[in-house]
Amino acid sequence: MRKALLFVIALFTLAFSFEVSAQQRQISGTIISGEDNEPLPGVNVIVKGTTRGAISDLDGRYAIQADANETLVFSFVGFVSQELAVGNNSIINLTLAPDAKVLGEVVVVGYGSTTKGDLTGNVASVKGEALATIPVPNFQEALQGRMAGVFVESSSGKLGEGVKIRVRGTTSISGGNDPLYVIDGIPMTTSGGIGLYNPLADINFNDIESFEVLKDASSAAIYGARGANGVVLITTKSGAKGKTKFNVGIQRGISSPTRLREFLNAQEFVELMREAGENVGDLAFVESRLDRYSGWSDWRNGETDTDWQKQAFNPDAGTTNVNFSASGGDEKTRFFFSGAYDDQTGILIRNDFQRISGRLNLDHTVSKRFTIGANFGLSRTQNNRLSDDNQFNNPIQLVALAPITPIRDLNGQLYDRPTATYYNNLIDSENAEWLNTSFRNISNIFGEYKLTNDLKFRSEFGVDVFNQNEEQFFGSQTNLGLSTNGFARSRWVRVFNYNTNNYFTYNKIFAEKHNFEAVAGMSFQKSDRYFTFVEGQEFPLDQLRTLASAAEITGGESSITNFTFLSYFSRINYKYANKYLATLSARIDGSSRFGENSRYGFFPAASLGWIVSEEGFLKGNDKLSLLKVRGSYGLTGNAEIGNFDHLGLFGTSSYALIPGLRPTQIPNPNLTWEKTAQLNFGVEFALFNDRITGELDYYNKNTTDLLLNVPVPATTGFNVQRQNIGRMVNYGFEIVLNSVNVSKQNFSWNTSVNFARNINEVKELAPGQTSIPSSSSRFLNAVFVGQPIGVFYGPAYAGVDPQNGDALYYTNADRTETTSSFNDAERTFVGDPNPKFFGGITNNIKFKNFDLSILFQGVFGNDIYDGGGGFFAANGDWFDNSTRDQMGRWQNPGDLTNIPQARLGECNGCNASSRYLSDGSYLRLRTLTLGYSIPSDQLTKFKLSSARIFFTGQNLLTFTNYRGWDPEVSTDGLSGNIFQGNDFYSAPQAKTFSLGINVGF
Repeated sequence: MRKALLFVIALFTLAFSFEVSAQQRQISGTIISGEDNEPLPGVNVIVKGTTRGAISDLDGRYAIQADANETLVFSFVGFVSQELAVGNNSIINLTLAPDAKVLGEVVVVGYGSTTKGDLTGNVASVKGEALATIPVPNFQEALQGRMAGVFVESSSGKLGEGVKIRVRGTTSISGGNDPLYVIDGIPMTTSGGIGLYNPLADINFNDIESFEVLKDASSAAIYGARGANGVVLITTKSGAKGKTKFNVGIQRGISSPTRLREFLNAQEFVELMREAGENVGDLAFVESRLDRYSGWSDWRNGETDTDWQKQAFNPDAGTTNVNFSASGGDEKTRFFFSGAYDDQTGILIRNDFQRISGRLNLDHTVSKRFTIGANFGLSRTQNNRLSDDNQFNNPIQLVALAPITPIRDLNGQLYDRPTATYYNNLIDSENAEWLNTSFRNISNIFGEYKLTNDLKFRSEFGVDVFNQNEEQFFGSQTNLGLSTNGFARSRWVRVFNYNTNNYFTYNKIFAEKHNFEAVAGMSFQKSDRYFTFVEGQEFPLDQLRTLASAAEITGGESSITNFTFLSYFSRINYKYANKYLATLSARIDGSSRFGENSRYGFFPAASLGWIVSEEGFLKGNDKLSLLKVRGSYGLTGNAEIGNFDHLGLFGTSSYALIPGLRPTQIPNPNLTWEKTAQLNFGVEFALFNDRITGELDYYNKNTTDLLLNVPVPATTGFNVQRQNIGRMVNYGFEIVLNSVNVSKQNFSWNTSVNFARNINEVKELAPGQTSIPSSSSRFLNAVFVGQPIGVFYGPAYAGVDPQNGDALYYTNADRTETTSSFNDAERTFVGDPNPKFFGGITNNIKFKNFDLSILFQGVFGNDIYDGGGGFFAANGDWFDNSTRDQMGRWQNPGDLTNIPQARLGECNGCNASSRYLSDGSYLRLRTLTLGYSIPSDQLTKFKLSSARIFFTGQNLLTFTNYRGWDPEVSTDGLSGNIFQGNDFYSAPQAKTFSLGINVGF
């Protein structure tokens, strides 16, 4: 493989060498876009009448050999071509005027960049400046509703936790489904943290220049074995030649829950519980419990009416952001420097997030041929964490406590069991700590050398060092520390991830019509993870909270794991006459995660494009200024499994204190990648002189050789084995529409709409296997051949028998017969957690010095299962406080209601069924920003170049029929790809109002 790569490199060097006559001299300069005054890469520079040419680089710079009596032709799709005589000039700078704006946008792709006009694949792009003022802790949330086909969902309103991103659907059942994140060429560490901490929250997105999401196989196959779930390319900001520019920004906001639920007050709670007890003949027991739960107060006269939901939420929640940056440079050296402080206090008590970050990006031109540079990013993040959903020390589960229970006893102590119904986790607020601290260093260095004017070599080396420490302490009064006289745990993880890319890029123009670009190179990545933890108990004082004070060390562990990737990649781009496009790419990946018989995989892709509007019969047409068709087909892979799933493993054991080994995993030397073959057809268009532009895409993703945990015969001594078995498909379409509604000197209005439909279907599982049932009796998700992944499967709730108040279930699939026996109910497909449609609409309005941006984001056609309903919407089954709708329960023969009779301890309808399913569709005013830029003539006296005051609102309005706290939910206590669309005491999203100011000088 290495010999073949060296042969290709040598062939490039020999085939494309050139000679320069003695009369020619070097002409250089910078090309600027007349649209935004930014450097314009990819411009063709040709000596008129010859085959000599060059292409401008990422900074818009070019160099070419020419005679004094020759003419240079500058051309670029989407811009008006220009011709300039060389004469006595050695430096020629110019600005190209835009022609078709939609084609001139620069897009970052794998190992290089291109323009929208030259792109034959499907890449969604968002500029960092569009997200800079959004008050969220991580950039993933800020991307919601901005990219067609990119589904983004926060698990809950807890700070610092994971965010689900799915690019064109879910492709794996047992493997990972998150996209590959690459920042400045480095594949990032996105997993391996402690608990549910999100390593991407360490990134300050004020430093980011652009996000590009590679969606189809043509664009993602250059990343081969890890491109099946899409690739997110993150490019950080860089400096530019000119005077040093400083920018300071300050933002402060307040937060609150998007919605609260209505729970019973004390009077209603007593009424429902007494009725539930009386209906089962146990009123005396209920009243004895009411006596216990009311503590020093008397439930009979309503002396106490505690709103426990109010206690769970923080009235002082808010956000603070301060950032500073400086950029500039000269002909030789350019720099970008930034520092930022982010502090967010969560809407749930005991939950906050703080990030301090800094960045320094440098690049230096050593000579006309040699450039070096470095990017350094450092951050420290602290997160006061909360337990997973469905844990009694999770603040939102305070709602389960009886409203007749006072918060404190007469001595000022917080009530706990047996006086409280369940654990009063307000005790954790005073007697527990759970602090997560991470240090992150994402840095790289690079060198680029021009071997000829057409051929250059780039070498990059980067590291992503992730250090995380979690310190937990639960005092003697807490739920976890009560029986152990205090409990503490310290966990530490370090991930050292390094990567090198080495590749050649060749650009050449032949006969003024043939544009040829080739990229070939190799990449190597290794990631080492070190983990240690120790825990102890028996503390002399609750004020002594480190393990040094523990009288008994009860546990400890350390482990080391790693993985490596060795890759060879290539891409060829060809453009003829600025209208016919072709791209071929291929990657060979070898990974330590796969069996010795199948360690290497080959991932090719091809795409074609035709800019029809460049043809003579359409060129210059004002009504149809752009028509471009493109198609692609290719293969990508998924390697997101455990590092040693292919090996036969042994674990330690002991017998009578004698150490030993035991087998823990069956080997599979043939284990290899999941493979996703994707077909994509797209159309890009611009109408009425670019007043309306858009894209239409259809795709079909066929994933085979699923990395599935398959049941094996018990005679092997094991339950499951990771195998390549099964097939799943995703197909759908995407629509992007942009319009310039008004374009006047003092008033402009632009609209952007994106809309996507994805259909998922499991096609095959293991031979003879038609389903993977739910592993939990409390939830309904399952996998069935012929159905979407995670489909809800269980009893269909039929309402209430109006004669006796029994909960009813259907006994047949056509829902014509019912039963009051839960065990006799027919199990059927009752819902789907996967959305049918999702999208967003953004309006940007400018009036004089005012600007307004409004983003609505929506998800439609999905169902949500409210697993907590079996406790707080169970018509008085136990002493959990109930939602107010339970007061509409059946009470007398003939009552028509959907809520069964209240019966204490009999679970009359509280089992997992479609009763707790509801429509999860929503439309949300995701972001609203109103700004005012102070006129420049008023700034000169203060020596300022810019000043802008703005208001930003996040999650201001939500329109939904979902009955829970918030429709954007995914319970964090459930793991795996199957458990989707579940709510189990999950915190709602935060609604935030913030004010800020940005000043430039």
